Amino acid sequence: MFALADHLLHPEGEALPRDVDASSAAALLARGMACRAPVSGAVYGTLLNDRAALAALGDAMHAAPYKAPPKAPVLYLKPRNTLAGHRARVVVPDNALGVEIGASLGIVIGRTATRVGVEQALHYIAGYTLVADLSVPHASVYRPSVRFRARDGFCVVGPAVVAARHIPAPDDLQIEVSLNGGATFSASTASSVRNVAQLLTDVTDFMTLGAGDVITLGVPHGSPVAHIGDSATLSIGAMPPLTVSFVGAEEQEGEQP
Repeated sequence: MFALADHLLHPEGEALPRDVDASSAAALLARGMACRAPVSGAVYGTLLNDRAALAALGDAMHAAPYKAPPKAPVLYLKPRNTLAGHRARVVVPDNALGVEIGASLGIVIGRTATRVGVEQALHYIAGYTLVADLSVPHASVYRPSVRFRARDGFCVVGPAVVAARHIPAPDDLQIEVSLNGGATFSASTASSVRNVAQLLTDVTDFMTLGAGDVITLGVPHGSPVAHIGDSATLSIGAMPPLTVSFVGAEEQEGEQP
């Protein structure tokens, strides 16, 4: 069982997460506190769950070898090395390409979920969090590339897991990404091909999700691309915003002992 009372944060330097109310969470974050990822289970990304992303593929979706849109969710794993938390500094491997910032709603599973029906799916959710699902921009569709999606720090989660009772309408949340405090990229969870309940139903039809696991609702089409020196702030609905900065390999290496 993965349960929380309110807002679960894991301050950097502390051994255990804190479960605090919304005002306490806001006060801690306002002090500039950095955090670890507030989850420790498996994290699965969901591909092509955005209507605009499917539309942008056009005829390519019907070409060989696939010849049709996916009939089941297309998932990929964000392994342990990718996990990072609020105020993470992420290395940009190739500054010419940059790093795509996929702001996604993270669905945190509260108890073992196998073949869950749509009507009951939301009862299996402990809470929600923000996920900066990062990747090197690339064109692969059905076969997400480990090389581009599973680099160190490429799954920034947090700053908090917010109890599900605070998010009564997860399928109608505004998504925003601001680069360097400037122009904001906007999207919505309402553009998802599968909503939260349907996604859990379709995924648990072929695999079990365990307590503490996270599955993302998916990355919006047209997500912004960051380069070395950029800083991004991600927000979804009224949840505490998530901040991540992007650095060169030399700068990151210089911080290590």
